[in-house]
Amino acid sequence: MEIGISTFVETTPDVKTGEVISHSQRIREVVEEIVLADKVGLDVFGVGEHHREDFAASAPAVILAAAASRTDRIRLTSAVTVLSSADPVRVFQEFSTLDAISNGRAEIMAGRGSFIESFPLFGYDLKDYDELFEEKLELLLKIRESEKVTWKGGHRPAINNLGVYPRPVQDPLPVWIGSGGNSESVARAGLLGLPLVLAIIGGSPRQFAPLVKLYKKALEHAGYDSSKFPVASHSHGFIAGDTEEAADKFFPSTQQVMNKLGRERGWAPYTRSTFDAARSLEGALYVGDSKTVAEKIIHLRKNVGITRFMLHVPVGSMPHEDVMSAIELLGTEVAPLVRKEVAKWEAETEVD
Repeated sequence: MEIGISTFVETTPDVKTGEVISHSQRIREVVEEIVLADKVGLDVFGVGEHHREDFAASAPAVILAAAASRTDRIRLTSAVTVLSSADPVRVFQEFSTLDAISNGRAEIMAGRGSFIESFPLFGYDLKDYDELFEEKLELLLKIRESEKVTWKGGHRPAINNLGVYPRPVQDPLPVWIGSGGNSESVARAGLLGLPLVLAIIGGSPRQFAPLVKLYKKALEHAGYDSSKFPVASHSHGFIAGDTEEAADKFFPSTQQVMNKLGRERGWAPYTRSTFDAARSLEGALYVGDSKTVAEKIIHLRKNVGITRFMLHVPVGSMPHEDVMSAIELLGTEVAPLVRKEVAKWEAETEVD
């Protein structure tokens, strides 16, 4: 069971003061967070790509590269790369370079993205949303398979027997498919033999269990051994010494972000009662003390089949020292509890 962190490098106004941290400061903070995550034994750190004022990470590979030379073991991934509006050649080159700097710790998490700002920014039409992703994923995988590439599509100039460099340390360079729970994208990941990441940020995580089964069925249909493929999730959460302290610290910025997105997307207001309900064992918020969060991750492993869990922290802008504390608790207290219990459960299951 792998445990890690994901972040969107948010720069929303401070809930109490209204002050907005600069993009440059927040990016430097995230590098320090990755260094700490490596130090406390976490397995993976993911940085998401966005192209709007309240997020600082438009170039995740650069941020991850800054941390790569200061870390030793932790895997470094996008979370996600908005492949639909990116050039797969450049994506491969960037993450292959990251793989060299980190000596084989880079990963790409490819997704369509739930934000659409990158489409007009890079000159793409939203009516091609699905087609763009399918075509660009095809090209990315072709580049991964072969040094010399010949390819033709409808949304990018053709490539005729040209080399793409540098080549990565890892062969193949890991490419995951990120999904918000769309059965088509889950099945595609399985048929292509790619690891799957599910964004579980609402409702009951148990609702994703059928999708994990669908993914494994698709893997097996395509001739793969489904037991060899990891399934990851990323969910909002925060850890403190006391469960109520964690909730009280995490709620204000979470509410601010969810209500801002809600106004953009027509969602209902995000209330404390909504937040508290999601903190229950069957909810999608992983907020509490170390024991509470560990129990929820173990519950997710046993009932949904997740083998990599990524805690998304912060949501909105929180004090850097609080985020660092949560990362330290995840690595030093939560992860050991989860790994011990999951190993015990897997051993008992194998015997049965």
